[in-house]
Amino acid sequence: MGDPRKQRRKYERPNHPWRIERITEENELCKKYGLKNKREIWIAKSKVRRIRRQARNLLGSSGEEVEKEKRQLLEMLGRIGIEKVKTLDDVLELSVEDFLERRLQTIVFKRGLANTPRQARQFIVHGHVIVDDNVVNVPSYIVKGCEEDKIRLNDKIKVISLGKEEKGKVPKAAGGA
Repeated sequence: MGDPRKQRRKYERPNHPWRIERITEENELCKKYGLKNKREIWIAKSKVRRIRRQARNLLGSSGEEVEKEKRQLLEMLGRIGIEKVKTLDDVLELSVEDFLERRLQTIVFKRGLANTPRQARQFIVHGHVIVDDNVVNVPSYIVKGCEEDKIRLNDKIKVISLGKEEKGKVPKAAGGA
């Protein structure tokens, strides 16, 4: 019969669908991080918006419970690997890129385990990426700071580097012989 609770969206759509500035900004983010669609950006924006709203509310309040919530918020951001956050004022400066940098897809690409962000996404979806001895097949998985060093590819996978210098060497060797 299913869960009696209603499934709600994890994001909020843009107010106006055809703003050229927003569209170009989102297209650049999609290219840079190899995202499948704009919904992934909207989800990250919603996470940032929710955390910043909580920080604003905590800055305006005082009390023992507020101090506990401040500490918990900063610990949570530190746990997911956002090191630049030391105070609540730093939380207000968070951006969407900070959260997109913590995605498994981005970290696999940045560590050189894949040649492109799209290839990193394909490796993850096909189950070739192992995080802390567990196969993770979700590209949007938020990697914790302690797990970042434990990311590796399955031993059966071989990645051929397609650097510019290697592309140039292959035709010269073939043409010179």
